Parts: sequence; structure tokens; C-alpha cells
Amino acid sequence: MFAKTFLFVALISTISANAQTTQQRVRQYRQAQETTLMDEYREFLSIPNVSADSVNIRKNAAFILQMMRKRGISGMLLDGPTPGTTPAVFGEVRVPGATKTIVFYAHYDGQPVNPKQWAEGLQPFVPVFITAPVEQGGKLITTYKSGDPIDPTWRLAGRGSADDKAGVMTILNAYDALVKSKIPLTANLKFFFEGEEEIGSTHLGEIFDKHRDKLASDLWIIADGPRHVSGKPVVQFGVRGDVNMHLTVYGPKRPLHSGNYGNWAPNPAMRMVKLLASMKDDNDQVMIKGFYEDVVPLTASERKAMASVPNMEAALKKELGIAQPDGNGTSFVELLMRPTLNINGLQSANVGAMAGNIIPTKAEAVLDLRLVRGNEVVRQVGRVIDHIRAQGYQVLDHEPTDAERQQYPKLIKVTQGTGYNAQRTPMDLPIAQEVINAVQTTSSEPIVLSPSSGGSLPLYLFEKVLKANVVSVPVVNYDNNQHAENENVKVQYLWDGIEIMAAVMLIK
Repeated sequence: MFAKTFLFVALISTISANAQTTQQRVRQYRQAQETTLMDEYREFLSIPNVSADSVNIRKNAAFILQMMRKRGISGMLLDGPTPGTTPAVFGEVRVPGATKTIVFYAHYDGQPVNPKQWAEGLQPFVPVFITAPVEQGGKLITTYKSGDPIDPTWRLAGRGSADDKAGVMTILNAYDALVKSKIPLTANLKFFFEGEEEIGSTHLGEIFDKHRDKLASDLWIIADGPRHVSGKPVVQFGVRGDVNMHLTVYGPKRPLHSGNYGNWAPNPAMRMVKLLASMKDDNDQVMIKGFYEDVVPLTASERKAMASVPNMEAALKKELGIAQPDGNGTSFVELLMRPTLNINGLQSANVGAMAGNIIPTKAEAVLDLRLVRGNEVVRQVGRVIDHIRAQGYQVLDHEPTDAERQQYPKLIKVTQGTGYNAQRTPMDLPIAQEVINAVQTTSSEPIVLSPSSGGSLPLYLFEKVLKANVVSVPVVNYDNNQHAENENVKVQYLWDGIEIMAAVMLIK
């Protein structure tokens, strides 16, 4: 009698498990493990991850290896031929009979931080829960301790919480959820976590070239960037390229009294703002010759996708306190498909309580050029330099000598950072459609499809070196303050991200 009862219960349990969707089973696993998952993630976030901090960056890499091995994934560090290269963390799972190989990418390094700019009670590498973004009145949750229920509407604040350790967290936990829920894998899976993305992926091409056989695949999934402003999941098929330009305009060799020398000594701050103002007109169009010439038009399918993107501009204007956006009436999504020229920062002498009545010695600015498909880094930078020369400047790549100061009335030093071109994957590729279908299974509403994100990643290298198909599937909230103070991730989006990544892992 006992044996019959046991068999009956086992049969009912099997039928019940089969009746559940994959998403439900993944969710059930996550719900049972929430505290464990969050404790591990908070420990991960507590390791400083500024790209230039090589000691702590390697601690992050070691932590990811530990996360992999706990989940039964064989992992290793991949370096490039250049000594001292920050390693990528690589893992692989082979599935008998699988005909596709998918690589999941995220980066574990982060932008520099100024702790003094973070809100009271928040520290970049002490992850804590807050009730909402601090800019919206969010408060620090001081009573939480490990094991307490975690409200999915809370935010987890800390550097890297959204950009981009969230990608590492959701990818590895999606895999673990599938395995622990006994859901059969259908594709070979590889994992690649980069440690130099925030400094331009300086050695990524070298790593790809050295390990191209190990990184062969049918598809790369990029878990970076935010979901749509509406909160809907989004699948993106490209990224903009990016390059920074550092400008220094020179004045007198020492600061001068503004009364004794005003009207006579050239003021580098005034010259800098005039130069920058010459680069755009009153309708926000870049006035640099040829700046828009190389742009590759969108395809019919890409335009169709753009037309269906929810319009959230009214909500954004209210949230951000903007009365009239730039763009002269062009839609937000359309502007994402154009190259940009942005001033990241501008500095000359002091302001506020430290301001003095002086003519400064120099003025500095950093330009951020976002590129779209068709633009090329060297050519676009060259156009900006040609424009600067046309304003009467002698362009240098070094500090001016005394002889150069005597010879040229207008001097500027221009240097550029590491840059890369834009990338775009055709939306109508069969494997791209499979990604769309997989992500759609996790949402009751139509997901958002976008030809390109507004942000940048060196995805052109994935195509150039690895001949790879690349699709981005972001998981975090749009208002996450990435690259800025008070960075945060919405807890529910981490949980959703696990389900989304698990669905994509089951592409056949």
C-alpha cells in the first residue's frame, strides 16, 4: 500500500512539474533562494571595481570565478598578449546534442566614484537598500538584516549595482535556476565577463584574437544597459560607437589680476566657450563639416520597430525638469540614431566660494562623440580637429613650448581617448527573431524592439574579430544613475532579469 501511495504522489509531482512553465519554475527557484542570492550579490558589490584599480579589479574577477564554480561552471581567466592586461572571466557548459552556442556577456568594472557626491547614508561600495531613488525622496532602509523579506520595489544602491554587475548576477543565477530546477539545457553556453569596458575595452580585441577558437559561437547576448523607460523588456540590435576628446586652451603662463590685465590678456575660458559654441547652432545641429555625412540609413524593419517604441518623453521631461528638449522637435528615439557631440565637462580656475578675480592660465573640456553606423572614429575626430583649426587655433598634442607660445596667438592641445565604431545586427536574422521570441515569453505585454541603444559598447569588435552575431538584452531600470552618484538597481528587475536570461538560454 505504501509503495502504491508513493508512486501516486511521485506521478502527481511529475505531472505538476511538467504543467508549470519554465518561467514559473525559474521563479519558484528564485523565490526560495532570494536571501542567498541577495547576500552573495551584496558581497560582490562590496568589492571596489573602478577600472583603474587593478588590485581590486582582480579581486572581482576571482569572486566571479568563485560564483561560477559554485554553480558547476568550469571557469578561467583570459588575458591578452599585452602584459598586465585586465583579464576577462570565461566559463563554458557543453550540452550533448546541442546545435547552437550562445555566449553571455557583461562587464564587472565600473566608473570612478566621488563618495562625497553620494547622498547621506550611501557609500559606493557599501550596498544598502533604499525605498526609491534618493532624487525621488527615497530613504535608507536601516532595519534590514540578512534573512528578512526583500520588498521587490526597493532599490539596491551601490556602484556597479546596475552597471554592470547586474548582468553578471542575472546571467549566472539564470543558469543556476535552470540546472537546479532540472530544466534541460538546449544550447552550449559560454560566459564572458570583461574588466575594462569602462575604460574603452582597451585590450578586448587582443583577448578576442588570442582566444578566438574558445569564443566561437552562434550568438552573443549582451546584458548591459537599461530596459525601456516604460519598464518593458527591450531587445536591442546595436550600439553607438564612442570616443572622447580632451581639449586644453591656453592663456597666460601664470594667473593674472583681472583688473590689471583685463581686456589685454587673452582669457582661455572665454576662448573655450566660444570655440565650443561654434560647434552647434541654435537648433542643436552640429555645425562641424561632414559630421552627419556617413550615417547609414535605417532599414524598413528597423524603422517599423522604431515606430512602435512607446513614447515616454512627457514623463521624462517632468522627471528630469526639462521644459524643451534639444533636437528641434525630433523624437527621442530618432535622435538616438544620430551621432552626437556632448560636453562631458568644462573647467577653468575656481567658482563659488573659491572664485578669484583672475584671468586663468588654461581652460579644459572633454567632448564625448557618440557614433552611429557609418561613422568612423578617426574620420569623425579629424572633422572636429579641422573645425578647431578653422577657428584659428594651432592644434598641438603636447604642452606648448615657450617658442610655440610666442609664435601662435591661439593654442590648443587636443588628445583623444580609446574609441570604437558603432555596430548593428540585422533584426530579421533567424537567430535574432529567436531572441525576440524568448524574451517575449517572459512578458504579458509586447516587448520593445530597438535598432540601437543610446549607449556604447565595443560590439564592432565582436563582428570584426569573432564574426559574431550580437544582440543586447538589458535588464536594469532606466533611472539607475549609472556612471553617477547614488547608482541603484530595482530589486524586481534583478528577479525579472534572471527569468529573461533563463529564457534566452533555452534557445534551440
